[in-house]
Amino acid sequence: MEAREIRQKFLDFFATRNHKIVPSSSLIPSDPSVLLTTAGMQQFKSYYTGVADPVKDFSSKNVASVQKSFRTSDIDEVGDESHLTFFEMLGNFSFGGYGKEQAIKLAHEFITQELGLPISCVTVFSGGAGVEADLKSKKIWQTLGVTNVKEEGLADVFWGPTGASGPCGPTTEIYCKNTQGREVEIWNIVFNQFFFGGTRKELLSGLSNKKLESLSTLGVDTGMGLERLAMIVQKKTSIFETDLFQEFFEILPADLSLDKKRILADHARAVVFLIADSVRPDNKGSGYVLRRLLRRVLSRINLEHLKLMTDWVINKYGEVYPELPMVNIWEIIAHEHRQFEVTLELGFRKLAKIQKIDVSQAFKLYESHGVPFEVIKDRYSDLSRVEFEKEFERHQIVSRARVVQKFSGGLADHDPKTVKLHTAHHLLLAALQQLFGKQVKQRGSNINQERLRFDFSFNRKLTDEEKKSVENIVNEKIRTNLTVVKKEMSKTEAEKLGAEMEFGAKYGDTVSVYFIGEESGRAFSIEFCGGPHVTHTGELGIFKIIKEEAVAQGIRRLKAVLE
Repeated sequence: MEAREIRQKFLDFFATRNHKIVPSSSLIPSDPSVLLTTAGMQQFKSYYTGVADPVKDFSSKNVASVQKSFRTSDIDEVGDESHLTFFEMLGNFSFGGYGKEQAIKLAHEFITQELGLPISCVTVFSGGAGVEADLKSKKIWQTLGVTNVKEEGLADVFWGPTGASGPCGPTTEIYCKNTQGREVEIWNIVFNQFFFGGTRKELLSGLSNKKLESLSTLGVDTGMGLERLAMIVQKKTSIFETDLFQEFFEILPADLSLDKKRILADHARAVVFLIADSVRPDNKGSGYVLRRLLRRVLSRINLEHLKLMTDWVINKYGEVYPELPMVNIWEIIAHEHRQFEVTLELGFRKLAKIQKIDVSQAFKLYESHGVPFEVIKDRYSDLSRVEFEKEFERHQIVSRARVVQKFSGGLADHDPKTVKLHTAHHLLLAALQQLFGKQVKQRGSNINQERLRFDFSFNRKLTDEEKKSVENIVNEKIRTNLTVVKKEMSKTEAEKLGAEMEFGAKYGDTVSVYFIGEESGRAFSIEFCGGPHVTHTGELGIFKIIKEEAVAQGIRRLKAVLE
């Protein structure tokens, strides 16, 4: 059974069992607390917390999806038999439609009857952090004939929040044996009973003063990696032996080692999907992840091989993910390649003069000349990626502090003209997201008494009609004379409402949030902001875009005035 058949079989199975099939969301999450989409449940967080209504949006309390997912924590592990950065997550979700018994029975039926796989063992929660042991799930599994039920603790089978806060709860995991007889986890079923206002790390430490809050309705959230499932179904010893990767390896130079072939195959897939979702090479955020992967590939193979790999990914996945053929992915890769060639030439000259290098020097080479860590490590194998990332984080903290010092008072300018443009800035972001989706994010801004300047993530020039539509939306909200309300709340509460965060900013536990329109999750604009703002949008005048231009790959700039 090929991976495409497994993917479709999963969707068909749940579609015939009263689940609405929902398309994958973007790899750029609407949840500001995470860099990239790491799991299928992220697009559904607001339904678990009761902020959004699944019946209104999906005509069902039960949905299923195949979600594009990306985990940066596994980058350095890629090359072994099982780790990936980009992967597809099969998942079914229920927001009060059903509970533990039906969730477990559906999973059991799909694995044992649809796929014909024997379940080797399952795990259930043994209790901890004030939460009782999940004896109910244990009994359900035993009733279904699965006798090998293992009880495990908080660190193993209690799913923490994705990002800085979110729904969480005990899980039950399903294991099958691979061809070597080793038990492999293939499916994780999470029972979202609680909301936690911190990170998974804080939850596990037991030292946080934040408490688990019971959710009004039990939510079911499941995740099963397609690549790992294909390995079991196809009786392979590695995910890279499945049909998802084998054709890839035929494209690559034969003299490459197996681990390098695996790295290149993973990274090429990841690069294509990131670019298709409007991520562009950069030295920060998700753009830094893309640049790191792409340059790691470019340092190992020539452009001709990469072109073949890129085309293969688009052809392999284009039918399932129609956004892939719609973006000129190769143009962006080729542009980055030209920049990288210059970078490498300068960097190699510098490297040739250095006999021994420490992590501080390695970071300076990256910062000054753009030489990727992987290229430096090829020459100096004792360098630590962990220490390099710490150096990178220290640099970001210092840079942010300098920016705050340089521009202190800039957004706090209380001149009436600046205040009006500041409010219009919020309306502009909301209008762009209304037209093009939540993946549009602020990437920089500057406001003075004459005009506002707004940088945002977007991969092409806006048409004249689109600019006019943006103006019309903003001016309609001005004419409606919406109320602008500032509210102090916990950072966790603001995140639950989906409030937009200022790009690159750090926030404390208590934040100021501005609502334009109804003071709820249905407001036209909700943003973290210190202000100041007008009290009603009718004070603004007429909004007009005066210029649009490119700032960098995937970043556009709008300048606008109020007349």
